[in-house]
Amino acid sequence: MKNCYLILTLLFTVIALAQEPKASGDIDGFTLYPNPVTNGKVYVNTAENAPKTVLIFDVLGTQVLQRKLIGSELSLSDLDAGVYILRVIEKDKVATRKLIIK
Repeated sequence: MKNCYLILTLLFTVIALAQEPKASGDIDGFTLYPNPVTNGKVYVNTAENAPKTVLIFDVLGTQVLQRKLIGSELSLSDLDAGVYILRVIEKDKVATRKLIIK
């Protein structure tokens, strides 16, 4: 039972740290689907549809993936099932979301 509380505490800490203030705000028209991911692919769309940098962190805050994304389809087949933090950087704007992979 103590392990469960420890994991939940770590998860909320990582999410809180991932919500650092943004210089220019959230990305306009940001959508992420499907979430939870079941087929190994996720689609990241924005209003500008400009090239993006995608960073994915595990619940301990370790970066597990970094990719440049030109389209909208991102393959996540290299990642194990679990809860992650996804950060998308487009031009001078940033969006951070929770990502679940089943």
